Amino acid sequence: MDLSAINPVVLLASVLVSATPILLAATGELVVERAGVLNLGVEGMMVTGAVAGFAGAVLTGSPVLGFLVAALGGAALSLLFAFLTQVMLANQVASGLALTLFGVGFAALLGKGYIGETPPQFPLWKFTVRAADGDVAAAVATLDLIVPLAIAIVAAVWAILKFTRAGLVLRAVGENHEAAHALGYKVVRIRTLAIVFGGAMAGLGGAYISMIRVPTYTENVTAGAGWIALALVVFGSWRPGRVMLGAWLFGGVSMLQLNLQGTGVSIPVQYLAMSPYIVTILVLVIMSNQRNTAPGSLGRSFHAAG
Repeated sequence: MDLSAINPVVLLASVLVSATPILLAATGELVVERAGVLNLGVEGMMVTGAVAGFAGAVLTGSPVLGFLVAALGGAALSLLFAFLTQVMLANQVASGLALTLFGVGFAALLGKGYIGETPPQFPLWKFTVRAADGDVAAAVATLDLIVPLAIAIVAAVWAILKFTRAGLVLRAVGENHEAAHALGYKVVRIRTLAIVFGGAMAGLGGAYISMIRVPTYTENVTAGAGWIALALVVFGSWRPGRVMLGAWLFGGVSMLQLNLQGTGVSIPVQYLAMSPYIVTILVLVIMSNQRNTAPGSLGRSFHAAG
């Protein structure tokens, strides 16, 4: 086992890339849950965004348009969830699970013609990491524009929730929708907008996996990333900064186990592969013993009397 083969700069770049799709999806879900809605359909919206973005990029030759199509695809699917839960007052848990099943099946149908194809390359920043003697390039690390964009979105969500009137109204709806309605706020409208934003973010996260991180399309390309994003919202206590740290933690463990496999560490590959999920479960168990900071109206349907 030669740990010196792991370049810390390249590892850091890999961690950021690995964390970005779940960070995007988790940030969108955080806004949804702060509005008092529990959407378990993140995985379905992510995989729909993955195939929609991939198809859009292949057909147009533009990865930027591909990401736009992915956001629209995730948002469109989230509107179905909004209609069921905010208009028809269907159970949010059941509707979210149905959305995931529908999204996975719908994406499998749409993606049949794109399996194994390669999308147009998204512009990358490449920088060389040199060896200790400074003469020979030891490795080349790459980053893309979506990585800093995701961090900027987290910062914007934090600032809006904390300092703006729109953020205050959103939080008020999530804490007590009846009181917010009594004050004249349009609860259904606010929640629907939050749901659409969450769907667009999930779509972007899915497209990031199929267009940049992999980059190719296969069935179930998201591989459960949506469920990790849901867990990160709880891990982060519904706070954007903590959600970002959680995403980086998961991405770090994921990339570390891949690097350890490459160094020939004497641990079965199966144990290394499942380590990110074990760490996530352990963190959630620890966080479950902390003070419950979930929005007061989370998961509760709103019906305006009269």
